[in-house]
Amino acid sequence: MEDIRQYMVPGKKAHLIGIGGVSMSPLAEVLHHAGIEVHGSDMRESEAVAHLRSLGIQVNIGHYGENVAGCDYIIRTAAVHDNNPEIVAAHAKGIPVFERAQAWGAIMQQYKNAVCISGTHGKTTTTSMMTHITMAAALDPTIMVGGTLPLLGSGYRVGHGDTIVLESCEYCNSFLSFFPTVAVILNVEADHLDFFKDLSDVEHSFHQFAELVPENGSVIVNADDSGAMESVKNLPHPITTFALEHPADFTAANITEDKGRPSFDILEHGTLYCHVALRVPGRHNILNALAAAAAAKALGLNGDAVAKGLATFTGAGRRFEHKGNYHGAEVYDDYAHHPGELHALLTTARELGYKRVICAFQPHTYSRTKALFSEFVEELKLADLTILMEIFAARETNTLGISSKDLADAIPGAIYCKTLDEVTETLRSVARDGDLILTVGAGDIYLAGEKLLVQ
Repeated sequence: MEDIRQYMVPGKKAHLIGIGGVSMSPLAEVLHHAGIEVHGSDMRESEAVAHLRSLGIQVNIGHYGENVAGCDYIIRTAAVHDNNPEIVAAHAKGIPVFERAQAWGAIMQQYKNAVCISGTHGKTTTTSMMTHITMAAALDPTIMVGGTLPLLGSGYRVGHGDTIVLESCEYCNSFLSFFPTVAVILNVEADHLDFFKDLSDVEHSFHQFAELVPENGSVIVNADDSGAMESVKNLPHPITTFALEHPADFTAANITEDKGRPSFDILEHGTLYCHVALRVPGRHNILNALAAAAAAKALGLNGDAVAKGLATFTGAGRRFEHKGNYHGAEVYDDYAHHPGELHALLTTARELGYKRVICAFQPHTYSRTKALFSEFVEELKLADLTILMEIFAARETNTLGISSKDLADAIPGAIYCKTLDEVTETLRSVARDGDLILTVGAGDIYLAGEKLLVQ
């Protein structure tokens, strides 16, 4: 296979398929700033597409073979398959095709420090925490987050320092194209079972990811998570651990809460590293903060930078994001789309003192819904009322014959809705003063909450 680095130089022309995507649009901007001529295509207009055009980057809507004319190489997302007309045309013309992750991997090799945050869930929040910490430490970092971060006004930042921080996804083994000097593994569970065979296959992938770290680098692992620990078993170099329940290198002590938001001491080998007051609720965020602190220490940062950075972190976009108030009910949105994420979200929500927790959930992909059906049912029972929208297909077609109605039938009192408008109308009819309304999922369910607030 050709080395993408020989193409990522000024004077070469890159065509990005899916250029409006959450990590493709920042990649386009990074390449553009590096003097590479960039153009691309996407299936629909979006704010990201409009922003790229404002920079002078040409974006075509729709995927057509003629879009690749004149380019030297193609970069695609994992969701773009070989039958895509632009990939077919590229292969016919002998134009090399690279994966998005290969491009990010080539970019991170230019940095002394490459902090890669991985895990089945918690990646965006922890990457965002690391962004706040490295900014507080004046490292002038380059950032790639899988969501919008208010501090940046986007999901990325192009810095001039020697540190890059990237959210690192296991889907299609994307993160195996990376070159981490600090690898964080938050948790490892069975997910993306349209690609991985089973949990052990996922664990094997994370093990390979950890092996990418050089001997003088750091592998940071959640000792409370059995899948994460299994992933680093027999790793040739030492690991740094963090935990709340098990012995670990980084732990939390003297935990107190104010309206669900925790304050605590972060201890390194039992010695105070810093005191942290989080502005985001939940036990899972204590673990995320411990992971970020361990990564900060691996970069040589002191506890002050961690305390200052985390004190300004109010959450990433679509991560328990406050949207507004409807007739006395507080409306929040969250990206949770895996049972583990739902558990963290709903257990936290139940501790916040609301009269009822109403969860409007949109499952993401048929394969995930089918594979983790019983787990989804158990977690969704944690809400006082569950509203289920039809499954968001994403990259799939429904060959499994599964529907959100199947989930609704298995959850006492659950309400099934086919459309976004039905979800909005249902929320409007059930909302009461003192309720916490959550729109939840990785698709477009957030629009139901937004419609509720504007009508």
